[in-house]
Amino acid sequence: MSICSLEHSYPKKALPGPPKSNKSCKFARLFQITGVGAYTVNIVGLSNKVHSFDFRIGDGFFVQYGTEILQGGDFEAKVVLDKHETFIDADFRITGKAKLVCDRSLEPFEEPMNIHRKVMFKYGEAPAELTDEIVIISRDEHSLEIGQLMYEFISLEIPIKKLHPRFRKEEKDDNTEGKIVYKSGPDENTDIDPRWEKLKKLK
Repeated sequence: MSICSLEHSYPKKALPGPPKSNKSCKFARLFQITGVGAYTVNIVGLSNKVHSFDFRIGDGFFVQYGTEILQGGDFEAKVVLDKHETFIDADFRITGKAKLVCDRSLEPFEEPMNIHRKVMFKYGEAPAELTDEIVIISRDEHSLEIGQLMYEFISLEIPIKKLHPRFRKEEKDDNTEGKIVYKSGPDENTDIDPRWEKLKKLK
């Protein structure tokens, strides 16, 4: 499926870069080595109906899109595209575990995730992101790069405070202790001192 053969007639000892005169072959080498396009869906050849795509997301995915928020993970993603004349509905379902580091003990742990998101890609004159759920794409757009979207969906599921599971019950108990319960009005069952009643009548 590569654009052109990368080996040509070169010996097996080394695989030099593609000839400078062949730009398409250079792109093919980039595609195979870096994985560019691995999470890209060609929409030009899609007919107006429902199409399903499966992706495997591993540590290499996060190396490509960013490791600032999480170091890695193991996920399976199912993306369903419902293509129409003027828009494409995209349904994302991502399940797996993210590799995190505990803020308290610095221990590594895995955070299970079950993500469901929907995005509508609408055809328009100029690309734009109207909302988190509506994205404008140009009519001559050949493909959808959905890797960045899946990375953002996973990143948004990461808790602000990353705690190892063994600390979470302790944290929950600490948050419930020492809370003061406020009442908005007087208790109807509370007896009023008759002396106060007499003072009120003197006013």
